[in-house]
Amino acid sequence: MAEFWTEKRVVVSPDADSLASSVAARFLDRVAKRTADGKRMHIALTGGAIGTHVLEAIGTHPGRTAIDWSGVHFWWGDERFVPRASPDRNEAMGRGVLLDALDVPAPNVHAMAASDDGLDLEGAADVYAAELAAFGTAERAWPSFDICFLGVGPDAHIASLFPDRGEIQVTDRAVVAVRDSPAPPAERITLTRPVINASKRVWMVLSGPDKASALGLALAGASYASVPAAGAKGRKRTILFVDEAAAAQVPAELIDQEY
Repeated sequence: MAEFWTEKRVVVSPDADSLASSVAARFLDRVAKRTADGKRMHIALTGGAIGTHVLEAIGTHPGRTAIDWSGVHFWWGDERFVPRASPDRNEAMGRGVLLDALDVPAPNVHAMAASDDGLDLEGAADVYAAELAAFGTAERAWPSFDICFLGVGPDAHIASLFPDRGEIQVTDRAVVAVRDSPAPPAERITLTRPVINASKRVWMVLSGPDKASALGLALAGASYASVPAAGAKGRKRTILFVDEAAAAQVPAELIDQEY
């Protein structure tokens, strides 16, 4: 029988809509508390269907207007290397459903380069790494995200770190280029595992029966090389927010009823 990583908490909602609403409320509550003390925050955003649904729920929540967003910085965990105007960019989705609804200073939104910005793929990765380094510390050349949102694919990939590929093994760089991605488009840019795992809190969001297997493997402590979601871990907390369909294979003792 598989041994499960008990430090990862699973929070279950009935369906995708209630899941998105629950995560949005928790997110805004945490941001409100931290910004009330005048502290700067760094948030890593994700794309994908349920990830975008969560961002939309934040962007329409009435509580967003009571927050001072001037000290909050937004980043992306990965990006599709396509033209700036493409609706396929995670940036486009993030701005459309969330950032355009917040009073966030333009310099606080850190988008990855697009394919028509005059950089090649590797150059775009290097530029983003340099931008991260500007907010780094003596210990690491990147900020520690207060919350790092991650979607999880049916194959258990996170960001653009796919199973059994070289990118998931990189530990000496903050950002890497991805070529011949298993999921289109073929060219992408992604944060590496050390950057993700330097986050204070990693919030993975999964919805639908096609994510049940990936969730089960991640909780069972599978090898991160073959199951990237298994290797995502926040320094303070790692939460998997899921709906009932995705939670089909989760043992009852791993479900957190109180968080």
